[in-house]
Amino acid sequence: MTDDRTITAANASRKVAKPSGGSRNRRQKTEDRQNAGAERPPTELSSVLRPLSSDRYAVFGNPVAHSKSPQIHAAFARACGENLYYEARPAPLDGFAEAVRQFILEGGKGANVTVPFKEEAFRLADELTSRARAAGAVNTLSFQDGRIFGDNTDGAGLTRDITENLAFSVADRRVLLIGAGGAARGVIGSLLALRPAALVIANRGVDKAKALAAAFAGRVPDSAVLPCGMGFADLAGATPFDLVINATSASLAGATLSLPAGIFAANSLACDLMYGKEETPFLAQARTGGAAQCADGLGMLVEQAAESFFVWRGRRPQAVVRAALLQQLRGV
Repeated sequence: MTDDRTITAANASRKVAKPSGGSRNRRQKTEDRQNAGAERPPTELSSVLRPLSSDRYAVFGNPVAHSKSPQIHAAFARACGENLYYEARPAPLDGFAEAVRQFILEGGKGANVTVPFKEEAFRLADELTSRARAAGAVNTLSFQDGRIFGDNTDGAGLTRDITENLAFSVADRRVLLIGAGGAARGVIGSLLALRPAALVIANRGVDKAKALAAAFAGRVPDSAVLPCGMGFADLAGATPFDLVINATSASLAGATLSLPAGIFAANSLACDLMYGKEETPFLAQARTGGAAQCADGLGMLVEQAAESFFVWRGRRPQAVVRAALLQQLRGV
């Protein structure tokens, strides 16, 4: 595969013997058929072979080769008529800031950030949005005029997936958020803004759950609900929940959670922020525990990406585009 400059040079070297128009057309059709199934260039060559006039974006993580973000943003760019190039870029565990600065020097316009760098991205940013400050983590960086702007689109992605893709109303419902780490912190504000009847944060370590609940008490103007924190054992005998969200990394390790029976209400929705080729352990646990509907984190991934795209380009991919892409990613 060659870029435009190589093609131009090759054509120049063949000026002495011009093929006839018919021969040239037949050869071009043959080359088109051969190139139709060509593989995309490997990541290490992408900076050389990308379209020269495209704005550059990336996702940083470790590991990051498995990321679906390049596929998602390429689809958004096509649908919105935006000229951009998006790639996955691994960063050393001890070299995230340096990797980002190098990307800026190469002309990068913005970047997504995934595990384990979201909190470091928060510290790296010169300016933060209110939702990034509340989350204490950043998953979307923008680079402009020598400054780094940090945002967090995880909460918006989750709530849009729940309310639009899954058609589930959170208002006046009881919500259980499992986990008290960065993933949970990133979505609490958006959940509270939907005005649930209650928001309980449950964690294996009860002190961390209580501290996270206290950190958000009274911080969401649109919500009169005060989140509360408790341990897993404290859930026994509690009023069942309408929406149960797993924000722990247990599913990545193939582990189940030590949750008591009876936490799922009738017609309840169970969401796992993780996703995989098979049903996650948490969703299998929820299904047997009485959840009426189960959803993994793939919908949230698409929706938070759409929010990041809007931050960078000022355009949000239409719902029909996002829905079709989600079906494609699921292999439906």
